[in-house]
Amino acid sequence: MNSIDEQQVENNRKNLSGTEAVEKIRSLIDKAGSCFFVTRANFNASHKSRPMSVQKTDDAGHVWFLSAKDSVKNMELEHDKNVTLYFQGSSYSDFLELNGRAVVSDDRAKIEELWDPTVKAWFTEGIDDPRISVIQFIPDTGYYWDNKHGNTIAGIKVLISAVSGKTMDDSIEGDLVL
Repeated sequence: MNSIDEQQVENNRKNLSGTEAVEKIRSLIDKAGSCFFVTRANFNASHKSRPMSVQKTDDAGHVWFLSAKDSVKNMELEHDKNVTLYFQGSSYSDFLELNGRAVVSDDRAKIEELWDPTVKAWFTEGIDDPRISVIQFIPDTGYYWDNKHGNTIAGIKVLISAVSGKTMDDSIEGDLVL
Protein backbone atom coordinates (compact mmCIF):
# COMPACT_ATOMS: atom_id res chain seq x y z
CA MET A 1 0.00 0.00 0.00
CA ASN A 2 1.36 3.42 -0.94
CA SER A 3 1.11 6.35 1.40
CA ILE A 4 -0.39 9.64 0.24
CA ASP A 5 3.11 11.19 0.40
CA GLU A 6 4.44 8.60 -2.10
CA GLN A 7 1.64 9.47 -4.54
CA GLN A 8 2.11 13.20 -4.11
CA VAL A 9 3.72 14.99 -7.05
CA GLU A 10 3.49 18.51 -5.61
CA ASN A 11 5.84 20.00 -3.05
CA ASN A 12 3.67 20.32 0.05
CA ARG A 13 6.23 21.45 2.61
CA LYS A 14 7.58 24.94 3.17
CA ASN A 15 9.17 26.05 6.44
CA LEU A 16 8.92 29.77 7.10
CA SER A 17 10.98 32.10 9.25
CA GLY A 18 11.26 35.80 9.99
CA THR A 19 9.01 38.12 7.99
CA GLU A 20 7.52 35.25 5.96
CA ALA A 21 6.51 33.46 9.17
CA VAL A 22 4.93 36.63 10.61
CA GLU A 23 2.96 37.20 7.39
CA LYS A 24 1.63 33.62 7.50
CA ILE A 25 0.74 33.98 11.19
CA ARG A 26 -1.14 37.23 10.62
CA SER A 27 -2.97 35.84 7.60
CA LEU A 28 -4.14 32.69 9.38
CA ILE A 29 -5.11 34.50 12.59
CA ASP A 30 -7.14 37.04 10.57
CA LYS A 31 -9.13 34.14 9.11
CA ALA A 32 -9.68 32.42 12.46
CA GLY A 33 -10.25 35.39 14.78
CA SER A 34 -10.15 33.23 17.87
CA CYS A 35 -8.12 30.35 19.22
CA PHE A 36 -7.72 27.82 21.97
CA PHE A 37 -5.36 29.32 24.53
CA VAL A 38 -3.56 26.48 26.32
CA THR A 39 -1.62 26.97 29.53
CA ARG A 40 0.67 24.38 31.06
CA ALA A 41 0.15 25.09 34.78
CA ASN A 42 -2.86 23.25 36.15
CA PHE A 43 -4.42 23.97 39.55
CA ASN A 44 -7.37 22.22 41.20
CA ALA A 45 -8.01 20.09 38.11
CA SER A 46 -9.00 23.25 36.20
CA HIS A 47 -9.14 23.24 32.44
CA LYS A 48 -5.91 24.14 30.73
CA SER A 49 -7.49 25.10 27.42
CA ARG A 50 -10.03 27.81 26.73
CA PRO A 51 -11.31 29.76 23.72
CA MET A 52 -10.00 33.31 23.42
CA SER A 53 -10.71 36.09 20.92
CA VAL A 54 -7.66 37.75 19.44
CA GLN A 55 -7.72 41.52 19.83
CA LYS A 56 -4.69 42.19 17.62
CA THR A 57 -1.74 40.57 15.87
CA ASP A 58 1.09 43.07 15.50
CA ASP A 59 3.87 43.45 12.93
CA ALA A 60 6.20 41.27 15.04
CA GLY A 61 3.66 38.41 15.10
CA HIS A 62 2.78 39.01 18.76
CA VAL A 63 -0.81 38.14 19.59
CA TRP A 64 -2.76 40.35 22.00
CA PHE A 65 -5.69 39.43 24.25
CA LEU A 66 -7.74 41.03 27.01
CA SER A 67 -8.24 38.88 30.08
CA ALA A 68 -9.62 39.12 33.60
CA LYS A 69 -6.95 39.62 36.25
CA ASP A 70 -8.78 37.19 38.54
CA SER A 71 -9.13 34.41 35.92
CA VAL A 72 -7.66 30.94 36.38
CA LYS A 73 -5.74 31.55 33.15
CA ASN A 74 -3.96 34.59 34.60
CA MET A 75 -3.22 32.66 37.79
CA GLU A 76 -1.72 29.84 35.75
CA LEU A 77 0.41 32.32 33.78
CA GLU A 78 1.92 33.58 37.05
CA HIS A 79 3.41 30.10 37.53
CA ASP A 80 4.23 29.15 33.95
CA LYS A 81 4.35 31.65 31.09
CA ASN A 82 4.58 28.97 28.38
CA VAL A 83 1.50 28.91 26.16
CA THR A 84 0.33 27.16 23.02
CA LEU A 85 -2.32 28.68 20.75
CA TYR A 86 -4.40 26.63 18.29
CA PHE A 87 -6.25 28.31 15.42
CA GLN A 88 -8.63 26.95 12.78
CA GLY A 89 -9.72 29.36 10.07
CA SER A 90 -12.01 27.01 8.16
CA SER A 91 -13.08 23.38 8.03
CA TYR A 92 -10.39 22.41 5.51
CA SER A 93 -7.52 24.90 5.82
CA ASP A 94 -5.98 27.73 7.79
CA PHE A 95 -4.70 25.64 10.72
CA LEU A 96 -2.05 27.13 12.98
CA GLU A 97 -0.25 26.11 16.17
CA LEU A 98 1.94 28.66 17.94
CA ASN A 99 4.23 28.05 20.91
CA GLY A 100 5.66 30.85 23.01
CA ARG A 101 5.31 32.78 26.21
CA ALA A 102 2.74 35.16 27.63
CA VAL A 103 3.36 38.47 29.35
CA VAL A 104 0.50 39.82 31.50
CA SER A 105 0.20 43.54 32.26
CA ASP A 106 -2.37 46.16 33.14
CA ASP A 107 -1.07 48.74 30.63
CA ARG A 108 -3.96 51.25 30.34
CA ALA A 109 -2.84 52.57 26.97
CA LYS A 110 -2.79 49.04 25.53
CA ILE A 111 -6.20 48.25 27.06
CA GLU A 112 -7.62 51.34 25.36
CA GLU A 113 -5.97 50.38 22.06
CA LEU A 114 -7.34 46.82 22.20
CA TRP A 115 -10.79 47.65 23.59
CA ASP A 116 -13.79 46.50 21.60
CA PRO A 117 -17.35 47.14 22.84
CA THR A 118 -18.21 43.43 22.60
CA VAL A 119 -15.67 42.72 25.35
CA LYS A 120 -18.05 44.45 27.76
CA ALA A 121 -19.83 41.09 28.03
CA TRP A 122 -16.89 39.99 30.22
CA PHE A 123 -15.97 43.37 31.70
CA THR A 124 -19.31 44.82 32.78
CA GLU A 125 -17.82 48.11 33.95
CA GLY A 126 -16.59 48.78 30.42
CA ILE A 127 -13.16 49.98 29.45
CA ASP A 128 -12.50 51.20 33.01
CA ASP A 129 -13.25 47.83 34.61
CA PRO A 130 -10.45 47.26 37.15
CA ARG A 131 -10.36 43.53 36.33
CA ILE A 132 -9.01 43.98 32.78
CA SER A 133 -5.49 42.83 32.00
CA VAL A 134 -3.58 42.54 28.75
CA ILE A 135 -1.90 39.35 27.62
CA GLN A 136 0.86 39.69 25.05
CA PHE A 137 1.68 36.33 23.50
CA ILE A 138 5.19 36.21 22.02
CA PRO A 139 5.58 33.24 19.67
CA ASP A 140 8.90 31.56 19.06
CA THR A 141 7.88 28.48 17.04
CA GLY A 142 4.82 27.08 15.37
CA TYR A 143 3.39 24.92 12.65
CA TYR A 144 0.88 25.70 9.93
CA TRP A 145 -1.24 23.67 7.54
CA ASP A 146 -3.01 25.52 4.78
CA ASN A 147 -3.89 25.16 1.12
CA LYS A 148 -1.93 26.74 -1.70
CA HIS A 149 -4.67 28.05 -3.95
CA GLY A 150 -7.70 28.76 -1.77
CA ASN A 151 -10.60 26.58 -0.68
CA THR A 152 -12.30 26.46 -4.10
CA ILE A 153 -9.28 25.04 -5.95
CA ALA A 154 -8.50 22.70 -3.04
CA GLY A 155 -12.10 21.42 -3.12
CA ILE A 156 -11.95 20.82 -6.88
CA LYS A 157 -8.69 18.91 -6.47
CA VAL A 158 -10.26 16.71 -3.76
CA LEU A 159 -13.21 15.91 -6.04
CA ILE A 160 -10.92 15.07 -8.97
CA SER A 161 -8.80 12.91 -6.66
CA ALA A 162 -11.86 11.03 -5.43
CA VAL A 163 -12.95 10.26 -9.00
CA SER A 164 -9.51 9.51 -10.46
CA GLY A 165 -7.90 7.75 -7.49
CA LYS A 166 -4.84 9.97 -7.98
CA THR A 167 -3.73 12.26 -5.18
CA MET A 168 -4.04 15.95 -6.03
CA ASP A 169 -3.52 17.39 -2.57
CA ASP A 170 -3.38 21.20 -2.52
CA SER A 171 -2.06 21.47 1.03
CA ILE A 172 1.05 23.25 2.21
CA GLU A 173 2.50 22.91 5.68
CA GLY A 174 5.62 23.67 7.59
CA ASP A 175 7.44 24.89 10.65
CA LEU A 176 7.37 28.53 11.69
CA VAL A 177 10.39 30.06 13.39
CA LEU A 178 10.38 33.63 14.62
